[in-house]
Amino acid sequence: MLSVASTLPSAVVTSVEIEEGLAAAMKRARLPKGILRRVAGVVERRHWGPGENSDDATVSAGRRALAEAGISPSQIGLMINTSVTRQHLEPSVAVRIHDGLGLPSSAINFDIANACLGFVTGMTMAAAMIQSGQIEYALIVNGEDASEVHANTIERLSGSTIDRDDFMSEFASLTLGSGAAAAVIGPADRHPEGHRILGGVTRAATEFNHLCVGSVDGMFTDARALLKGGLDLVVSAWKEAAGDSWRWSKMDRYITHQVSSIHTDSMVKAASLDRSRVPVTYPYLGNVGPASIPITLADQQSTLNKGDRVLLMGVGSGLNTGLMELAW
Repeated sequence: MLSVASTLPSAVVTSVEIEEGLAAAMKRARLPKGILRRVAGVVERRHWGPGENSDDATVSAGRRALAEAGISPSQIGLMINTSVTRQHLEPSVAVRIHDGLGLPSSAINFDIANACLGFVTGMTMAAAMIQSGQIEYALIVNGEDASEVHANTIERLSGSTIDRDDFMSEFASLTLGSGAAAAVIGPADRHPEGHRILGGVTRAATEFNHLCVGSVDGMFTDARALLKGGLDLVVSAWKEAAGDSWRWSKMDRYITHQVSSIHTDSMVKAASLDRSRVPVTYPYLGNVGPASIPITLADQQSTLNKGDRVLLMGVGSGLNTGLMELAW
């Protein structure tokens, strides 16, 4: 990995504002004030402001990632968009980003969908294509816009027939945030200054495909079962990786998918991680889907030193998990 960059929206939406708009519904459901902050640990999240949108922000992040890597658009042989957000089914989001960045017609471009694990999956695919000699440089991008999901969820939860169970099944939608990120991947032998992708493991527990189902209408979850299933999958992958000679108990930084305080604390406990080495962005950005790992990594890069070991850890609804080690 030669660079990673992020673009954040300008509009801040606090949890207090959201709960004030849902005050009547929360009273009917007998839910206390401050539940988003106390249960999820999310104080605020961001949405795209006037004149901003996820596509333009993704292009902006891509341009900065290319500039920081010292790679011109003409050198990119592959661009993968990993966003959950999409305005329509066809064409791909990737074609708009490809056009916005002025990438060459020879650059392969497409979307992949793997829920919140998408960015890590995209990096894995790009690394494999570089190693096989099919391409030289790749750009992985992601742009998320949670504003429509928020609006639809708040409108539905304001209905007079909504009860406590209905509210909690959509609670996760209220923690979502918007943001964009991009990373440039290139051949390690040409860039000894880069951050080497050493590899990792992936595991699936697709019997839990029904626990988190989302669209622009909203995200509906069985939060308790989802947390347990996700933790079991991560711990299983962690233990299997240790048996395959991966040694991840002493990493310099653990960059996890940002969901909530409950999820982060549970993962730290389950894998016996050093809490001081697990940075968080969910308190002020919320859950930015696949963009959360690269955004958090971009936020941390100024504090990392050459030779540091960094582990990217993600879980995507479905369920899938991926753990990828970088040698900074």
